[in-house]
Amino acid sequence: MSIAAYSKFNLYKNKIKSLSEPTANESLMNETFLLEKDLKKNLEIYYAPFEHLNEKAKVVIVGITPGLHQMKKSFETVWNLREENLTDEDVLHEVKKNSSFEGPMRKNLINMLDELNLPNHLGISSTSELFGSSSHLVQTSSVLPYPVFYNGKNYSGSTPNIVKTDILREYILDSFPKEMEHMNNPLIVPLGVNVSKALSFLAEQGLIDSTSILNGFPHPSGGNGHRHRQFAENKEGMMKRIESYFKRGQLI
Repeated sequence: MSIAAYSKFNLYKNKIKSLSEPTANESLMNETFLLEKDLKKNLEIYYAPFEHLNEKAKVVIVGITPGLHQMKKSFETVWNLREENLTDEDVLHEVKKNSSFEGPMRKNLINMLDELNLPNHLGISSTSELFGSSSHLVQTSSVLPYPVFYNGKNYSGSTPNIVKTDILREYILDSFPKEMEHMNNPLIVPLGVNVSKALSFLAEQGLIDSTSILNGFPHPSGGNGHRHRQFAENKEGMMKRIESYFKRGQLI
């Protein structure tokens, strides 16, 4: 299901299906799909169909915002399924499976979560199954639910400050806590320090449970040169927190 019954998808799905080139930058990043713009901060927020919510997920993997690559994959998925007799929920589920953390970042994410023995606690052989046959166990999400671009490039969460920028803070406060309200205290895996910063802000506001957050997990992007060091430094602590979570139903 979706938080708002897929209201935005209902508004945009036919516009996506009518595109002649669903992965061309000029087809995506234009006034048709522009949600908001902050000229002073050089920020633009565009629609992409990432509304699917898996209420029964045991794990939520959280990024900052869908990037341009994920945005293209999401549009392509909807466009490719335009002739299929599928419900909106089915289409949006396919979008999540095909687009979430898609690309080299997904491989790094899978390798790290496998090394933390997460699959053992979920009864699967590899984290890769969360993006296929075991997708019912995971919710992939972002603290900013729609693609955000700073100076025309993927927003990283650092500049401008994610919790001190009005337009971004409003999305953070409105989106992720509502997802959590529909779920049963899943393990939250924040991808990198900027996601952790946003989640800590939400926890301080009493909007999410801080004990469900697996802190210390690095951003899996290949561009994160500190990824291996951060992971090695925090690995033992994260493994203990995961084990404790699945034994007691919460982190310690």
